[in-house]
Amino acid sequence: MVHAYQIEKFCEVFDAACDQFESMLSELGSKRCAGMEHGEVETLISLMGMELKRRLLQGYLFLRAANEARREDVLGLDGKLLTRCRKNCEEKLMSVFGEVTVRRLGYSSAGCYVESRFPLNCALNLPDDKYSHGLRRRVAEEVASRSFDQAVDGIRNTAGGKVPKRQAEEVAVAVAQDFEAFYSKRETGGPEVSSDILVMSVDQKGVVMHKEDLRPVTRKAAEEAGQHCGARLAPGEKRNRKRMATVATVYSIEAQERTAEMIMGLTEEDKANRPRATNKRVWASVEQEPEEIIQAMFDEALKRDPDKKRSWAVLLDGAEKQLDLVLGLILCCRPDACLILDFIHVLEYVWKAAYCFHAVGSKEAEKWVAETALKILRGEARSVASEMRRSAAVAKLSSKKREPVTKCAEYLEKYEILLDYPTFLQKGLPIATGVIEGACRHLVKDRMDLTGARWRLKRAEAVLRLRSLKSSGDLDSYWSFHLKQERERNYPTMYASSPQLQEAA
Repeated sequence: MVHAYQIEKFCEVFDAACDQFESMLSELGSKRCAGMEHGEVETLISLMGMELKRRLLQGYLFLRAANEARREDVLGLDGKLLTRCRKNCEEKLMSVFGEVTVRRLGYSSAGCYVESRFPLNCALNLPDDKYSHGLRRRVAEEVASRSFDQAVDGIRNTAGGKVPKRQAEEVAVAVAQDFEAFYSKRETGGPEVSSDILVMSVDQKGVVMHKEDLRPVTRKAAEEAGQHCGARLAPGEKRNRKRMATVATVYSIEAQERTAEMIMGLTEEDKANRPRATNKRVWASVEQEPEEIIQAMFDEALKRDPDKKRSWAVLLDGAEKQLDLVLGLILCCRPDACLILDFIHVLEYVWKAAYCFHAVGSKEAEKWVAETALKILRGEARSVASEMRRSAAVAKLSSKKREPVTKCAEYLEKYEILLDYPTFLQKGLPIATGVIEGACRHLVKDRMDLTGARWRLKRAEAVLRLRSLKSSGDLDSYWSFHLKQERERNYPTMYASSPQLQEAA
């Protein structure tokens, strides 16, 4: 049964919200609004409505405070009972609607308020700073999409709460801290029930960093380069400003048998029914070493196919360190996995070789590349390499002029085993790294490569994690996990007994 005094208390805490609502109705019916355009009315309702929502939140917090009962089982950080209870302890909370006041009981030892405990804070799962979880979520979404300056401006222009730039950077780092734990503990509902190919791919993309956050070798090179007095870089001199972010992806795709002629557009292909990547996870890290990301990539694959019943394919661009790391894990985890060299990357070498024989942009160069690519797709990489060398000798190219030809030929011979495209196409495997290339562009370049941007390590890592969560469609699940982790971090055991947290209010 609801008592009259409880109803009266409820109405009292929401009086300010009722006043604001009445004010809105009065304003909308006023002469000033009578001649407004609808866009002006939208702006008015948005502004007054934000204040209404702030007052509703404030009313709710006051209601929780009014209903909070004194407890006798609150423990201090030292595990001892706190016997002193103070009423109306207040702190400010910046919410997405604006600033509100949290009023609650505070428990401490007699004469000592330093280690006060606030059970209502725990029940409300308040953060350890002044920014609410709703506002923190907004910050996370904004900084994942655009610069910190733009994110701060966007929040200020569209929300009632405000977060300065430095605090926004700190919030982003704090919000992203549970990324690794989320994926290691995530309940996926068991292995994927699918016969589709399980594809993995990894690549790297540079991020311009502050010198202090470069890897040791790069930082040393940057310091040595900084001693040069020339205004311009010498030929071949690198700027040594970037730290490489490792980007990985794991996804499923339906097998589609194709031919070399279909790849080169010489025969008809049903592009409308071309299979698309599904259950795709992409992520990037500028803080972790490549071996950690590649290990995580294989761990993700094993979660999806622990019994190793599906076909596995690993797509790479030929970077030696990545290849060595992947090979080691393939031998350990799945020796029958197909290791495939990205065909688009092979074409880059072929195009450079073409310009040794034909003019840049000429039809002859285009035809030469098409014919050479078709041979490689048919499994003739070694003979193509030999033919290139013979053509360079016949044309009497100088050693410098033939350098792209030599590099291409050596590349084809070195990775011949990874160029078994006839087998790959027959099995319906992908042969191009479009997914990982897109991930490098979207996760790293589009956000991290802004003009003039120089990143600190923790902030760069936080933004990459947040972008990865959004791109993989995991942000909502992550947020629920993060809030649980926040409660455990901020509110360790508080009670002598173990009542439900709801009883704290």
